[in-house]
Amino acid sequence: MAPLLLLTAILGLAVGSFLNVVIYRVPRGESLVRPGSHCPSCGDAVRPRHNVPVLGWLALRGKCATCKEPISARYPLVEAGTALLFVAITARFGFSPELPAYLYLASIAVALALIDLDVQRLPDAIVLPSYLVGLVLLAPAVIASGDWGQAVRAIAAMAALWLFYKLLTVVHPRGMGRGDVKLAGVLGLYLGWLGWDALLVGAFAAFLIGGLAGAALLASRRANGKTAVPFGPYMLIGAFLAIFAAGPLAGWYLSLLPSV
Repeated sequence: MAPLLLLTAILGLAVGSFLNVVIYRVPRGESLVRPGSHCPSCGDAVRPRHNVPVLGWLALRGKCATCKEPISARYPLVEAGTALLFVAITARFGFSPELPAYLYLASIAVALALIDLDVQRLPDAIVLPSYLVGLVLLAPAVIASGDWGQAVRAIAAMAALWLFYKLLTVVHPRGMGRGDVKLAGVLGLYLGWLGWDALLVGAFAAFLIGGLAGAALLASRRANGKTAVPFGPYMLIGAFLAIFAAGPLAGWYLSLLPSV
């Protein structure tokens, strides 16, 4: 397991470096390929040795090599955070057919959460292809296990969570964005693969965490009743909470209910 964890940590650093490009360029409608990595202040190309995840930022002491403008600490944090999330996912699933699918989910989760925080939008360019990618990446697990019931449950959960969020937009149009509805289907697919308990825990946790965060913002006067708060990050946090701890959380909740 240790070599696999090390390998996925290195992969996570590389993916995190690419996600920094995605987070910056996708909301702006820019190409992910051209131009190459460059300083947004002076436009000078980033040298290959400075493109090494985390270490490049440390070597530059957080400043552009040419114009000396500060480089946000978020860049190395995204790289290191993605690596840690990759390691956690690998520890959860091990060397299994599901691993690539959940590593992909971790990748888009990092990008979508930060984009939503930045511009309050969940880009279709990331969310919509994730339906097909998720189905394709989970297909080897279905073939390996022969459990087609699990696949049916995942697709049913995908539809159910999408429909639930869609109904919320009908009941309270200003409370939920269309991007949240589209993301709900993707998360439903991955949570449904793990079980109905994971789906319920992930859905409930999103609203619980979002509600607590909203209350904290109101109490600290950093927001008011009219402030738009992105919900995508809470959906993603709830989903990963369910991925790692749906069983214990569901058991704990059931233990609180009065016995009949």
